[in-house]
Amino acid sequence: MNARIKWAVIAATSVVALGAATVFGAVAWAGHDSRLQAPSTAETSTRNWADGDRIVFRNTADGQGYGHVASVPLTDPAGARAITDTVCDRLDATDDTMSCLRSVRGIIPSYTGALYTDEGTVTQQWPLSGIPSRTRLSADGSLVASTSFVTGHSYATVGFSTETIIRTAQGESLGSLEEWSLLIDGVPAAPLDRNYWGVTFVDDTSFYATVGLTTSGTTYLVRGDIPARTLTTLAETVECPSVSPDATRVAFKRVTAGAGPTAHWTPAVYDLATGRVTTLPEPRSIDDQIEWLDDGTLLYGMPREGAPGATDVWSLASDGSREPELLIENAWSPSVVREK
Repeated sequence: MNARIKWAVIAATSVVALGAATVFGAVAWAGHDSRLQAPSTAETSTRNWADGDRIVFRNTADGQGYGHVASVPLTDPAGARAITDTVCDRLDATDDTMSCLRSVRGIIPSYTGALYTDEGTVTQQWPLSGIPSRTRLSADGSLVASTSFVTGHSYATVGFSTETIIRTAQGESLGSLEEWSLLIDGVPAAPLDRNYWGVTFVDDTSFYATVGLTTSGTTYLVRGDIPARTLTTLAETVECPSVSPDATRVAFKRVTAGAGPTAHWTPAVYDLATGRVTTLPEPRSIDDQIEWLDDGTLLYGMPREGAPGATDVWSLASDGSREPELLIENAWSPSVVREK
């Protein structure tokens, strides 16, 4: 077979393969779309989703409303959920503001972040540099942090890169955290391989976050000083921190086995006064930023084993006194909201 015939055969085969892939994709999308149009498999409610003390989350029940923001009363987490028209991949909420990170599918996917009122009005919108990862609001909703992947698809990916930016509710960017000054063990440092993620606000002037050094695989808990634009390391092997309501502890995930794609993350709690770390009794690997239900209880999302696309929210005592318990089926990215 001469080169011209060889390349003609390759081209023809490629066209057939591309056509088959296109047909398969169209059929798969049609099936996916039909599943989304079916009635929701979760019990739903017509109440106002933003009323009362509540847990706000991404609904992952099959049928209408899949991927939409939903809520359940704080007093009845297993009860009927109110589902909104807003679609998010990651979210956080206060009593009157919601931060929503979203992937917009298309021939060329795009990624956006936005702030919403409880009525569903967009007050701010910004582009993300890649796949949505984490978002957190300050208690009064005046600041919002968003993290997205620049390359890679998860924190388990070797050589991943993230971008974390803090903005005001009025739309002013405080810049990427990589532009801020970093102090490691009190010494100024500017490693080129640093990545930041997992912001959790203490108040309007300070926050905690993770800085990871890709080359060494080291992760640090850092405290951010917003007026000074500085980040100071406090402890090692800390990822995705979440400060407790009483601001005395930080819940986080810690690598307890493996590394990179095989990393196993276990939830733990860091006492800010003593430096003591309590590893919690959760045998599964947790790849989520923990949320505090109250000063004694943690919440986090877990993929459901054997059910692609299905996730549930679990609760766990922050002192490790009990085993994990299923709190909300078909839910993800929980946020606890109490009315002012």
